[in-house]
Amino acid sequence: MSKRSSEEWNDQRLAGWRDRGGRWVTGGLLYLTLSGLVIYLLPFGVFAQHSVVLHTLVGLLFLAPFLVYAVRHVRAYWDFPLTHVKFSGYGAALMTLACSVSGVVLTWQSAFGTRIEYLWRTVHVVTTFGIVLLFGAHLVALVLRKREAGGELARAARGFSALTLGSSAGLLLVTGALTLVLRPVSFTNEFPTDYELTPYEGATPFSPSLAMTASGGAFDPRSLAGSESCGTSGCHQQIYEEWLPSAHRYASMDVGFQKIQSVMAQQNGAVTTRYCGGCHDPISLFSGTKNIGVDDLTGLSGYQEGISCLACHAIQKTDVAGNANYVMAQPERYVWELRDGPVAGFLSEFLIRAYPQRHVETLSRRMFKTPEFCAACHKQFIDEEVNEVGWVQLQNQFDNWKASRWHRPDSPERTIECRECHMPLKDSHDPAAGDLADANRSADDGKHRSHSFLGANQYIPAIMDLPGHAQHVADVERWLRGEYDVPEIDFKWTDGPAVPIELEVPASARAGEEVAVRVRIVNNKVGHDFPTGPLDIIQAWIELDVTDADGRVVFETGKRDERNFIQTGSFMFKAEPIDRYGNLIDRHNLWEMVGVRFKRSLFPGSEEVASFSFDCSGQTPHGEAPAVGERVAFDLPGGLRGPLEVHARLNYRKFDQYLLNFAFGEDAGLAATVTELSSAHAQIALDGGTEGKGL
Repeated sequence: MSKRSSEEWNDQRLAGWRDRGGRWVTGGLLYLTLSGLVIYLLPFGVFAQHSVVLHTLVGLLFLAPFLVYAVRHVRAYWDFPLTHVKFSGYGAALMTLACSVSGVVLTWQSAFGTRIEYLWRTVHVVTTFGIVLLFGAHLVALVLRKREAGGELARAARGFSALTLGSSAGLLLVTGALTLVLRPVSFTNEFPTDYELTPYEGATPFSPSLAMTASGGAFDPRSLAGSESCGTSGCHQQIYEEWLPSAHRYASMDVGFQKIQSVMAQQNGAVTTRYCGGCHDPISLFSGTKNIGVDDLTGLSGYQEGISCLACHAIQKTDVAGNANYVMAQPERYVWELRDGPVAGFLSEFLIRAYPQRHVETLSRRMFKTPEFCAACHKQFIDEEVNEVGWVQLQNQFDNWKASRWHRPDSPERTIECRECHMPLKDSHDPAAGDLADANRSADDGKHRSHSFLGANQYIPAIMDLPGHAQHVADVERWLRGEYDVPEIDFKWTDGPAVPIELEVPASARAGEEVAVRVRIVNNKVGHDFPTGPLDIIQAWIELDVTDADGRVVFETGKRDERNFIQTGSFMFKAEPIDRYGNLIDRHNLWEMVGVRFKRSLFPGSEEVASFSFDCSGQTPHGEAPAVGERVAFDLPGGLRGPLEVHARLNYRKFDQYLLNFAFGEDAGLAATVTELSSAHAQIALDGGTEGKGL
C-alpha cells in the first residue's frame, strides 16, 4: 500500500461523506434492509404486501448504482490500512452483492416462474441479516470516528446521515401511504334483507345443511370463486385443467341437479334446497342465494364452479357426521387479487409467488389428505327436518371404507385411502408437486395428486361438452373397468377388473332338461360398496345371452329396449327408496324418502351370485324377460346346433333412463353411456357332446 499523509486521509474521508452517490446507495440499502426485515418478521398484512412490491422495485433500481459505487468506493480506500472498519465494509459489500443476486433470481421466479426456490429465499434472508451485522458495524465505527473528528468532516457525515435516513424513511412512508389507500377488495358479507331462516330449534343460517362458515354469517360469492385464476396464473394450470371436467366442477351446473333442485324448491320451498347446497353448491349456499323468492337458486359463480378450488381448500374443520358437516373460513385475499387489468393481474400473481406463506398456510393442510375430510360430503342422510318423518341413511362411502379390508389401522402400509385411489399421482410441473406427508413420497418427487377426482360419472362431462371431457371420460371408463394404472397402490390389490364376473355353467345339456347358469360377481377393487352413490339413479346389471352355434338366441336377459329402458326382471344392483306412503322415489326426490323397499350392492371383497335357468320344452312369450332366478322354458327351434355360447356382461350407467327423461325431457332423446365393466364367456355342449367350458 502507498503511504499517504494525514491530510490526504482526511480529504479522502471528507470526499466519502460528501459523495451523493454513496448517500443514495446507503439510503437504498437501509430501506431494503428494513423492508426486508418487515416482510420476514411481521405477520401477513397489507403493509407487508406493499413492502414486497416496493422492496422489489427499489432493489432492481438499486443494483446498478450499488455496483458502480462499490467499485469506486473500494478503489478509493484500497490503500487504507486493513482495519476492522475496512474489513466490515468489505464483508457488507459481499453480503449486499449476494443478497442482490438472490433478489434478482427471486424476482425473476416470482414474475415469470411458478414458484420461488427456497434455497434462493434462504440465501436472501441470511445475507440480509449478514448486512445488518456487518454494515451496522461498519457504520457505527464510522459514526464514532466522525464525532471524534468534528469540524467539516462531522458536518459532512451529518449530511450523509440525514439523506440516508431521509430517503429510507421516505420510502417507508410511501409504503404506509399505499397501505392506507390501496386495500384488498372488500367483500359484502351480508345475507339478503329477506333471508329466511329455518324455524326449527338449533338451526343455523344454512340449515338443513350442516355446512357452516367460521364467522357464522354470509360470504360474498367472489370470496370462494375465481378458480380460473389458479390456472391462468401459470401456477396450477395442470390441476385446473384436471378439475374442469370433474364431478366437483359441475356439481351445481349438472342439469340433473338443477332440475331436481327446482322441484324440491317447488314442493318444499327454496330454503330446503340448502340441504343440497353444502356439497353441491357451497358458493350459492354461503352467499344466501338459496332463499325465498329467488328464481336462480344457484348464483352465477356457483353454477359455473360448483366445488371451486377455494370451496375445498378454505375448509378449516370437518366432521364425519356427513351432510357437508364442515366449517369454512373466508380466504384472506392478497391486495391485488380480484382487481381488473393486466397490471393488477401481474402484481397479484407476483405477490402470491414472492410472498407465498399465507397462501400456503391457509390453502394447504394435512387435513385435506385424510379420509375424514372426504367424509364431510361423501356420507349423507335425510333427517326429520327434510322428510318430516325421521332419520334415514343415504350413501355412505366413508363408513363402508372404514369397515372394509382396505382400512387397516393395525397395518397402515396396507391401507388404501380415498386420495390414493381417486386422486392418483401424476407427473407434474405444478408448484404443489412433492409431498413429505406421505411415507412413499418426497418433497421433490415431481408429482401431484390428480384433481380429476376419478369416479363413476362417464356421462355428464360429455353431454355438457366440458373442456377436456374426452380424456376425462376415457379415464373414467378405464377406471370403472379397473384398467387405470395406479402404481402407488398396485401392490395392495389384485390384478384384473374392479368388479370381475365369472360364469358357472353345466358341461352339457339335453332337450327337456333344465339348464342352470350362474354368474358370480365379486367386488375386487372398489374401496366401498359397489355401486355406490345415489342408487336410485345409478344402475349396474347383468346382461346375459345364450345362442346356438348359428347365432340364434336361446335365452337372454338384461337387454335394453328401443326407449333405452332395461328389461323388467333383470338382475340389477340398485336401490328403490320409498316415501311415507310407499311410493317409489324415482325423480331423486330424496327429501321425501323414509326407507327402501329393495337394495342390492356389494360390500368390498364380497360376492353376489345371479342365477338363471331355462329348459328345452315350452316357450316364453317373445320379448318378455323372466324374473331373476325364475325357471324359463324355451322351445328350441329345429336344427339347433351346439355348443351353446353363453355371454355375460356386467354393465353400468350413471343415470336411470326415467330420471334422464325427467331432467332433460323425453324429446331430447338422450341415453346415458353404458360401460361394460367386465365380461365372461362359456360354452355348453348339447346332447352330451363336448364339455362346457368357461372362456
